[in-house]
Amino acid sequence: MGRAVALMDDLFFQMKIAETAKQLGVDFKVATSGEALLGMLDPPTKLVIIDLNARSSPVATIEHLRATQKELRVVAFLSHVQTELAAMARVAGCSEILPRSAFTRDLAAILEAAKD
Repeated sequence: MGRAVALMDDLFFQMKIAETAKQLGVDFKVATSGEALLGMLDPPTKLVIIDLNARSSPVATIEHLRATQKELRVVAFLSHVQTELAAMARVAGCSEILPRSAFTRDLAAILEAAKD
């Protein structure tokens, strides 16, 4: 079974991801703060999902993740017009940054990769 954790406070997206993860057999947990997310990395996970519009410092959370877990796959999503925020996440070390629409479209494949 794969495992993924996320930083987000959007209940709609939490439910959407949780349902898709359940169908794929991926254990999925959600944190609403960076500190809580960091505490969820044990047992080890292969995927961290970050909503860059979360209220709890998502870019700082990415920086902290990179300081301790350099190989961890970090996928973030945001509105396609937020180019400045995307650039900040990239500098912080985010592996992949997707517009919300592409994230939604590719969600099953993103979660499936957490199973490898």
